[in-house]
Amino acid sequence: PDWSRNIADGSIKQEVNRIMTEREKAQKGYLYDANYDKEIVEARTRCADLCYEFNNLRPSDTEKQQELLKKILGKVEGMPVVTAPFYCDYGSHIEVGENFFANYNCMIIDVASVRIGDNCFMAPNVAVYTAGHPIHPDTRNSMFEYGKEVTIGDNVWLGGNTVVCPGVHIGNNVVIGAGSVVTKDIPDWSVAAGNPCRVLRKITEDDRRKEFHNEEIDEEAWNIISTQEK
Repeated sequence: PDWSRNIADGSIKQEVNRIMTEREKAQKGYLYDANYDKEIVEARTRCADLCYEFNNLRPSDTEKQQELLKKILGKVEGMPVVTAPFYCDYGSHIEVGENFFANYNCMIIDVASVRIGDNCFMAPNVAVYTAGHPIHPDTRNSMFEYGKEVTIGDNVWLGGNTVVCPGVHIGNNVVIGAGSVVTKDIPDWSVAAGNPCRVLRKITEDDRRKEFHNEEIDEEAWNIISTQEK
């Protein structure tokens, strides 16, 4: 294409859309057709088969679990722990860091990229969505959709039944309360909760020895924890 023409009026974006595959459009955040592109359908079917196989393994078959997770996920650091059932659309768009843990019924709709840092813990029924649809029904019924990437930083704990919506970026050292619907970015060192999720307070040094409802960690456990920190 002639890249020099009509840059200001947006025709370059139209030209890029024309020459990209539907899957490439999805990764760029453009509208794309998810149902009639052979590459996309085959990728989803492959992932569905792998997730089915993973979800039907015996819990004791940890070696096979690790083998399948490395086939499902696009990038894996270390040995992630994922408690079945687990569901995702493509898998190849998901990156997880060291010490990743997802409890029962985790669902990641990875139309766009989902990048997760080190030491991320997900309680049961956490859902991460990157897919979206146009608001107007006539446009939505065209079956076009879009994807917006989600990033989750290091040392993040997502409480049970948390929903992370498309385009959200969660910082480092964050706790998201159970039942939250995260629609906007959450900054580093935050405790956030609610629907819609909002920052309640910052995490400080005073939280270091605290557990449930501000209770203090017992001496025996604290001695072990403080030794590990050193």
